[in-house]
Amino acid sequence: MTAVLRTDRVSRRFGALQAVREVSFALEAGARHALIGPNGAGKTTLVNLITGVLTPSGGDVFLEGERVTSLSSHLRARRGMARTFQITTLFPNLTVLEAVLVALCERNGLGASFWIPVARRIREIEEAHRILSDLHLAGDAGTLVRVLPYGKQRVLEIAVALATRPRVLLLDEPAAGIPGSQSAEIFSVLAGLPREVTILFIEHDMNLVFRFAERITVLASGSILAEGTAKEIAGDARVREVYLGEGGDA
Repeated sequence: MTAVLRTDRVSRRFGALQAVREVSFALEAGARHALIGPNGAGKTTLVNLITGVLTPSGGDVFLEGERVTSLSSHLRARRGMARTFQITTLFPNLTVLEAVLVALCERNGLGASFWIPVARRIREIEEAHRILSDLHLAGDAGTLVRVLPYGKQRVLEIAVALATRPRVLLLDEPAAGIPGSQSAEIFSVLAGLPREVTILFIEHDMNLVFRFAERITVLASGSILAEGTAKEIAGDARVREVYLGEGGDA
């Protein structure tokens, strides 16, 4: 398989703290890949380095073979990298449909003229409705984001990310703060996304990880401890010692 995303000895230091230590990681096209680890392992820091939120102290990031280490988050998004965060960053005073439309118009270079007559946005509106339908949000299209239940806000954040037509989608605990039944629904939505979208997700709920991830990378103290299938990770004594059975976030 071809690596759509790759890091080469990426590191990040915060003063005396070495948060990420020379991590070399490859994400294959079409993957459903989980990134796990105990508290302080460096998971979110690594995703921030991959997406350009942070600049690495050393090493490089490659997207489809192109070195993107020096590119901003915005430019990486333009090249097909989208992400969500642990805390939703949606526009509270827009409707669900409008939130997706903003992302669509930005993707098409129409962000500055978003508030023009609806008749001139038919194509974008139709695509927004398709995305909402695919994510089971069609019935909420006219609902204001601020009154949307939290679980649906997390799904909407995924919808907004998908509106950019990403090749790589990075999810930072998409089910955080959501009851178990709703968490499973969110991951079922993710599992149904087309294979053209490669997914890397951080998750601390091991039941969800083992159910939905095809491969898992385990971080500990900023370095890769183990990588493999769910069965291989579950059977790894080192992983059980440092992580499994413990709660955690990075």
